[in-house]
This record gives sequence, structure tokens and C-alpha cells, in this order.
Amino acid sequence: MRVEELVYNFKDEISREPGGEHIKRCYSCGTCTAGCPVREVTDRYNPRRIIRMALLGMRGEVLSSDFIWLCSACYTCYERCPQDVRIPELMTALKNIAAREGHIPPPLLAQVDLLEEHGRLYEIGEFENQKRRGLGLPEIEENPQPIGRILGSVGTERPPAPSD
Repeated sequence: MRVEELVYNFKDEISREPGGEHIKRCYSCGTCTAGCPVREVTDRYNPRRIIRMALLGMRGEVLSSDFIWLCSACYTCYERCPQDVRIPELMTALKNIAAREGHIPPPLLAQVDLLEEHGRLYEIGEFENQKRRGLGLPEIEENPQPIGRILGSVGTERPPAPSD
């Protein structure tokens, strides 16, 4: 990465986003990363590194990376951070900026498609209802309209393709 590619006001943009107000408090102590359960599963997720990259102005790298979407929002880092950076909320702020610019992971878009089509994350067919009848459970009819209205009200329309 070249210095000319850094966006120095990226930290200001994040701090104006709801949830990102405390990003400038971070002094990279690593408490967030040390207690993160996602970090134990994959070293691709490192809250300290993400925040550092954001503070340095690595806007394109942060927003186009899938690691901002890996936060489980368990709030372990939130409770342990000595600077009250509020990392789960910060990750939401980063996701919101990324989503507005079209940087949404394809699996998440696929889930939205399923919700719009079926009203749930999987299709209910005759096989599933036959199993339910066998267990004495009522059948389930697909009714995606209420979910579609909710998704429409929160703006799940496809974002523009990323420009970078």
C-alpha cells in the first residue's frame, strides 16, 4: 500500500457513524483480541488490527475485507476494553459504511434472498410438512410477505457495486 492511498479522515468518518464514536480512544493494547472467541477460531479476525488499519486510513482495505463481518457481537471485548472503544458497535459502524458502498459478503446477500423468497432461511416443502404431521406438529405455510415488508423497510435493496 502506498501512502498516497491512505484516507486520513477515515477515522473521522467512522467516528461520525453511530457506534463508531469511540474509535480514536484505542491505543492498541490488545485486550480485545486476547479475549475474542472468534479470534480463537480464526486469526483472520483481529479487532486490534482492524482498528489500527482504520486509524491509519486504510479505508479500502477495511471496507472491502470480510473480517469486519466476523464479529460475533458477544461483547467480551466491550466489557474488557480499558478505553471503552465499544468494539461490537464499532464493527457495526464499519459494516454500515461498507454496506452503503456495496461491500457486502455474498453469503449475507444469499441469506437476504432466501428471506425475501421464503420468509425464512430455508424452504418449507411437502417433505418438511410430512415430517411435522408425523410428529403431530402443525404444517407450516410459507408466507414471505411480512418478512419482505420488514426487509423493505430496512433497505435491503442491492447496494451499488463497489467502485474499488
